Amino acid sequence: MVDHQLDRVFQALADATRRELVARLVTGPAAVKELAQPFAMSLPAVMQHLRVLESCGLVASEKAGRVRTYRLEPAGLRLAEQWLGEQRTGWEHRLDRLGGFLTADRQKGNRS
Repeated sequence: MVDHQLDRVFQALADATRRELVARLVTGPAAVKELAQPFAMSLPAVMQHLRVLESCGLVASEKAGRVRTYRLEPAGLRLAEQWLGEQRTGWEHRLDRLGGFLTADRQKGNRS
């Protein structure tokens, strides 16, 4: 289940428009009309991007009257952040071992 959710998060973030929407929502909640303003696309197109972000858990929305407001859902981003952190840790360990090997090899070469 987590792998499927993670796939959906990365798939949603693969689109530049959706990344810009997420970046805007970092500053706080916003109405759809406000979110759509900087884009040269129709309001329904922006709403479709927002639905993708909502379906994977990156944003949440609520409707008050005729205004739908979106806010960032930190849990969705934490899932991606956790996976990236695990990858970074693994690579740091590998690079540390490689550095140790190269240092030992260099010292061995200096003794010969």
